Amino acid sequence: KDKMPSLNGKPDVIFEDDDLPYEEEIIRNPYSVKCWMRYIEFKQNGQKSILNMIYERALKELPGSYKLWYNYLRERRKQVKGKCITDPSYEEINNCHERALVFMHKMPRIWLDYCQFLVSQSKITRSRQTFDRALRALPVTQHPRIWPLYLRFVRSLSLPETAIRVYRRYLKLCPENAEEYIDYLRSVGRLDEAALRLAAVVNDESFVSKEGKSNYQLWHELCDLISQNPDKVTSLNVGAIIRGGLTRFTDQLGKLWCSLADYYIRSGHFEKARDVYEEAILTVVTVRDFTQVFDSYAQFEENMIAAKMETTAEMGQDEEDDIDLELRLARFEQLIARRPLLLNSVLLRQNPHNVHEWHKRVKLYDGNPRQIINTYTEAVQTVDPIKATGKPHSLWVSFAKFYEENEQLDDARTIFEKATKVNYKQVDDLAVVWCEYGEMELRHENYEQALRILRKATAIPSKKAEYFDASEPVQNRVYKSLKVWSMLADLEESLGTFQSTKAVYDRIIDLRIATPQIIINYAMFLEEHNYFEESFKAYERGIALFRWPNVYDIWNTYLTKFIDRYGGKKLERARDLFEQALDGCPAKFAKTIYLLYAKLEENYGLARHAMAVYERATEAVEVEERHHMFNIYIKRAAEIYGVTYTREIYQKAIEVLPDEHARDMCLRFSDMESKLGEIDRARAIYSYCSQICDPRVRSSLTPICLHTKHSVNLCRQMLIRFIAHPVSDLAPGQMGMDDMKMLEQKAQQLAAEAEKDKPKPKEKILFVRSDTSRSELAELSKQANPDEIDIDDDEEDDNDQEVQLEQKSVPTAVFGGLKDD
Repeated sequence: KDKMPSLNGKPDVIFEDDDLPYEEEIIRNPYSVKCWMRYIEFKQNGQKSILNMIYERALKELPGSYKLWYNYLRERRKQVKGKCITDPSYEEINNCHERALVFMHKMPRIWLDYCQFLVSQSKITRSRQTFDRALRALPVTQHPRIWPLYLRFVRSLSLPETAIRVYRRYLKLCPENAEEYIDYLRSVGRLDEAALRLAAVVNDESFVSKEGKSNYQLWHELCDLISQNPDKVTSLNVGAIIRGGLTRFTDQLGKLWCSLADYYIRSGHFEKARDVYEEAILTVVTVRDFTQVFDSYAQFEENMIAAKMETTAEMGQDEEDDIDLELRLARFEQLIARRPLLLNSVLLRQNPHNVHEWHKRVKLYDGNPRQIINTYTEAVQTVDPIKATGKPHSLWVSFAKFYEENEQLDDARTIFEKATKVNYKQVDDLAVVWCEYGEMELRHENYEQALRILRKATAIPSKKAEYFDASEPVQNRVYKSLKVWSMLADLEESLGTFQSTKAVYDRIIDLRIATPQIIINYAMFLEEHNYFEESFKAYERGIALFRWPNVYDIWNTYLTKFIDRYGGKKLERARDLFEQALDGCPAKFAKTIYLLYAKLEENYGLARHAMAVYERATEAVEVEERHHMFNIYIKRAAEIYGVTYTREIYQKAIEVLPDEHARDMCLRFSDMESKLGEIDRARAIYSYCSQICDPRVRSSLTPICLHTKHSVNLCRQMLIRFIAHPVSDLAPGQMGMDDMKMLEQKAQQLAAEAEKDKPKPKEKILFVRSDTSRSELAELSKQANPDEIDIDDDEEDDNDQEVQLEQKSVPTAVFGGLKDD
């Protein structure tokens, strides 16, 4: 090892042989950081004192090198890691940092490491001062790197005042982090300043919460903070703040009112809290807010009663305490009793034009006439008929009926008179008022007054208006209200004269507001007074007013009454009326009129005319009704002309009707032909019917067809056997009636033999269709019939006795003047 000469009396620096290349290199390039870093890296595992010396020599040559300073300071901090913080070496490293900051004061990493190193030494004041120096030395763009460490440092201390002062400075640079400061203030109990900061945040419309809270949530936090801590928050006017929130957050009034009341309760101002609750339940406009406030109010009163009872139990009871307790109990009971009325007030504040709620309010005051009158008065003054929900006229009517029930008719009339002048939205509302006005007079037997009222209601105004013209007031349109006219007509019928009643009905028709029922009532009224032709004219006027289907009832009544009146006396006129009614008549209503027409012809006209009407009816009615119409047609034709006349009707019905009904017609038609002995016809009908029947669905047709086929085959077999064995082959002496008996016995014997020889079917026969023609009959007669069956002869007993013929002489008088020789 070589030693360098001692020049200043300090210990000599000992160099090893391996160091010489690095020493020579730094001698040649003393200002090269790379050379120094290579030398330092080489000595990294050597003695720390030598390593520190090399760093010091390098920094002496290159004091502005950040790389050298950073690595040197990091190395020195490593060397003291794990040592006691009172070790002198800590101070040496602190001095190194101070020397570094002379040159590196713009480097935030150096400041951060130094501050963190000081914090680890628990040097509070020096750390704070160093943080402040860092903030002053670094540009403001680098401050966000310092503040998190600084704030974490002050929060870790039990020195709230220091932290508050630091936070105040920090918020000047970053006001968006006010929530962090507020949380810290609440954690250390500085609620007054927390409330101030929170109020500032709430009032700042540009503030955006980093925690994602809305402005209302922040406001709600403020309300909770100031209302729950009235003794600690003294710098804010709590009442003004919460009332300000009431105007801003109208959808959360219930919570804010409860917060304000809670503030006064915690402050000990119970009467003020009660006033707040009363104000709240009289101003909220939603049921939800009302429920919140009312429940809180009721809980407050219960707690007051409970507290008073506890105090009385502990301190003894005197007369004053009893009075106070009774007062509190009475106040609580009154509050509970007022709830329905208060809730009704909320709904009316929500919509003052809600007629239904006004009626409910009147019921709540049942038994209190003065309040009922005040409520009705307020209701009719408040409700706007145009905006009303419900029927605004019902308020006026109920108001008048209330006076009527209390036998104050003059007051009721005054109410009705005012009600008739209100500009309702619908004409019908005013019409109801006039009718109720008239009915009130009728109930008190003031008949002339009732007539006068309704005549006044139907009087034509000076300015006419159409019924549905909304631009005109309802008073100018009520003269076209059918409701009022109908009541007037009823009153005139009951109380007026014939002429006045007739004038009313004529006026209704002239105004073109009549309904079919009005026309019918008018005609019935005329008929009751024996003005038959006038009543028929009324029907005709009604028919001219209406179209189908509205005119159906008028036609039906008119035609029925005309037939009842004249019968067959005015047959042509009746026919003209029917033809007029059927012209344009929809199929839905044609059936009744056609049946009336046919009945007229049957009773007073010609049968063929009746049949023609029935035939027209089968084409004019609805498809669903045609089957029923054909049944009526067939029944009447059979009664009038006989069953043979119905064949054409049956054929037409089968052609026209749908398959479902055509099948029924076929069965009935074939049954009729069978009864008439027309077996071939019946068979042909069954043959046709089988083509429109599905045997899986219409299995009932199969046995009918089989039975018919067997009957035909039996007759055919009997005929064949008769041809094969004529009567002459029978035993002599057995001619006459016994011939038929023998023939039947032969048929039974042959049928029994055929039944034995017939093969049994393997499965059930579902359907039988016969297409045998007459040309095949000869061939069939030559062979045995396997389908031949045995049928009991019901008429056998009738043929047992022979009819004995007796000869008598013809009287002479029959021959007149002719005589036998």
